[in-house]
Amino acid sequence: MQLIFRFLAAAAGLYSLLIFIRIIISWFGDNFSGRPVDLLFRITDPYLDWWRRALNLRFGFIDLSPLAAVAFLSMFQSILGALSRFDRVTFGNILSIVLLSAWSIASFVLWFCALVIILRFIAYMTNRNIYSPFWRAVDTISQPILYRINRIFFGRRIPGYLKGIFVSIIALVALWIAGRFIVMFLARLFSGLPF
Repeated sequence: MQLIFRFLAAAAGLYSLLIFIRIIISWFGDNFSGRPVDLLFRITDPYLDWWRRALNLRFGFIDLSPLAAVAFLSMFQSILGALSRFDRVTFGNILSIVLLSAWSIASFVLWFCALVIILRFIAYMTNRNIYSPFWRAVDTISQPILYRINRIFFGRRIPGYLKGIFVSIIALVALWIAGRFIVMFLARLFSGLPF
C-alpha cells in the first residue's frame, strides 16, 4: 500500500510541475508553440479549466485559479506522501496529515504574498514602468495585502509607503515562522512522534 501512495505522490508532483510550466508559458503569450507545447496544453488545460469554472478567481486581467489548482495538488501530494511513510494509519496520523496539508496551502499563500510585496518593493526602488501589464498585476495583488496588514499594525494611521512594505514583509515572515512551529508541534503531538 505504501508503494501505491508513493507512486501517486510522485505522479501528483510531476503533474504539478507540468502545470507550473504551463503557467509560465502562458505569461509569454504566443511565443511558444509546437507539438510539445500543444501536448502540455492538452494534459493540463482540462484541470486548470475546471478550477476556473469552479472558483472564478479572475480579478480584471489576473486569474488566480491556477494558484488554487497548484495549491490543491500540493496538498494532495502532501497527503499521499505522508500516507506512504506511515506503517499503519491511525486517527492521529490522519489528523496530522490534514493539518500539515492545510499548512502547506497556508504556507504557499504566505510566501506568495511576501513575494508579491517584495516585487512591489523592487518596482518602487527601481522606478519601473508601473503601467506595464506585469507591474499592474503586481499592484493589483499587492495593494489589498498591504492595506490589510497595515490596518492591523497601524490602525487608521497611514504609514509611509516603504515602512508599510517592510512591516508587511516582516509580518508575513513572522507569521510563517510561528505557524510552522505551531503546526509542526501539533502534527508531532497528533501522530505520537517524539519531539
